Amino acid sequence: MTPQWRLIVDDTPASGAWNMALDRAIQLSHAERGAPPTLRLYSWDNPTVTLGRFQDVGSVDMDACDRFGVDVVRRFTGGRGVLHDDELTYSIVAGVRDGVPRGVATSYRHLCSGLVQAYKQLGVPAELTSRPRGDASSAACYLHATHADLSVGVAKLSGSAQVWAGESVLQHGSFTRTRDLARETAVFALDASDLAKLAASTATLSEYLPEPPSLIAITRAAAQGFAEALGVEFIAGPLTAEEILLADELFEQVLLEVHR
Repeated sequence: MTPQWRLIVDDTPASGAWNMALDRAIQLSHAERGAPPTLRLYSWDNPTVTLGRFQDVGSVDMDACDRFGVDVVRRFTGGRGVLHDDELTYSIVAGVRDGVPRGVATSYRHLCSGLVQAYKQLGVPAELTSRPRGDASSAACYLHATHADLSVGVAKLSGSAQVWAGESVLQHGSFTRTRDLARETAVFALDASDLAKLAASTATLSEYLPEPPSLIAITRAAAQGFAEALGVEFIAGPLTAEEILLADELFEQVLLEVHR
């Protein structure tokens, strides 16, 4: 029998703080209370930088964020800063009991196979990055490639980040439709050299398709891609009252973290 996982599609864009709090709440509910493995697909109501769990707030130009109307929050996963804007974001929560291997590298390969299939559904020949590369000192995620990234040739298409809670993992990342290079350069205080690297070594869906796919099209591709790659069936299901309550509690933590 094909395992059934929960699918949550958030049709209404939400704030960065709520998105990050809800991802974590679903993970903790899965780890501690037996919530089902879940794929959540969502968008953002305002351009938002998410800082990695241990990333210094000083790595982002807060004045530039104010000028460009960009929110800044901290996510519970590691990695570097990501500017979320014209994209669909995925988060997947599952665990060892759901067939996810425990090691970081192997779990990335396992879960990112769903991303490869999703991009294939969209007509983009993405593949997992074969080797880390890029600027190790940059605060911007897209200037650094890891084994958790998808690329087309040498161009980084998307990155993912993880955090484990017991035997449950949360992994999330982006399907980027278009990118505002000027805004991203200002927010991460990149110089002209970094801007050239960003333009040359990254890519968006709009660069490989006649036009950027709609969020609905990406949602369908993501659900189908993960289902095929992981061998599961997605059943639409709501958040539990407990998950919403926990997300409310985590929401304040996400907001306060960037001011410490």
